[in-house]
Amino acid sequence: MYRDHTKEIKIGNRVIGGGNPILIQSMTNTKTEDVIATVNQIKALEAAGCDIIRCAVPTMEAALAFAEIKKQITIPLVADIHFDYRLAIAAMEQGADKIRINPGNIGSEEKLRAVVSVAKERRIPIRVGVNSGSLEKDLILKYGKVTAEGLVESALDKVKRIEDMGYDQMVISIKSSDVIMCIKAHELIAKQTNYPLHVGITEAGTINAGNIKSSLGLGIMLYQGIGDTIRVSLTGDPVEEIKSAKLILRTLGYRSGGVEVVSCPTCGRTQINLIKLAEEVEQMVSEFDLDIKVAVMGCAVNGPGEAREADIGIAGGRGEGLLIKKGEIVRKVPESELLQVLRDELINWNKA
Repeated sequence: MYRDHTKEIKIGNRVIGGGNPILIQSMTNTKTEDVIATVNQIKALEAAGCDIIRCAVPTMEAALAFAEIKKQITIPLVADIHFDYRLAIAAMEQGADKIRINPGNIGSEEKLRAVVSVAKERRIPIRVGVNSGSLEKDLILKYGKVTAEGLVESALDKVKRIEDMGYDQMVISIKSSDVIMCIKAHELIAKQTNYPLHVGITEAGTINAGNIKSSLGLGIMLYQGIGDTIRVSLTGDPVEEIKSAKLILRTLGYRSGGVEVVSCPTCGRTQINLIKLAEEVEQMVSEFDLDIKVAVMGCAVNGPGEAREADIGIAGGRGEGLLIKKGEIVRKVPESELLQVLRDELINWNKA
């Protein structure tokens, strides 16, 4: 797999690349200058399972806030810089564990060299970001439009500029809202470089549309061994990004732990409010750190058999339900008590 042979890069207290575990990233949507709000959101993301957090640095005040933010969190902190090279330098001086820049937006060679010089001095990795929405005009002209080949050429050109300045602590990120283009670009670049790749589908959309596009794109890339860190970009609460990323990694077998909930589709045999029950179970199990599968079934006739692959499950009937373990009915309980009975079982799971 490609990720087994990528370069190891240290980001704060974490290491990516070289076959290390795939880490989950997200980005705050608070004003970075508001330290209290930003720290509170980072802690919520960390509790949800975020491994690396990125904050926008649009102003010098935001860059200077990094010092205080860094004191109050434990996960690596990344500064997202767009045009002003001075903000990148200030963020690094205030404790950023990594910076994200597009060298083409930083400006002159002298300005880029100033940023690289500080990064090199402090051993702070640089994430070289290229976005389909800001691809250089000459590359669009060369390929006739925005293409995967153009994105790869742009990224590798920027990497070479930094390498020529004597620095090689880099992570590459190619983003596009076009899922197929994004996949193709990563397939191409994975064969041409050993730098770690941060993968994601940018501007993926709302929670519903964004999850579908991200699951398809990330699933295909990760399955091919491409990707050392990931982000599920959603228009919504960033905590939802973490939930989705964890599920993608767990589904592909790249991460274990956490309760997996499976539930049947509703049909004419369903005799309980299965949709509501499944949502309640999904919310309830989030407090448990158990590596098990829980089934929520809507039919007492087929439920036990369909839940056989799960460690524990519940199935609804008319006014009553079943508690199931490995496909075997353990006992009947009133429908109103199903959720609590399941919760009690999970509380005592490791005591059994």
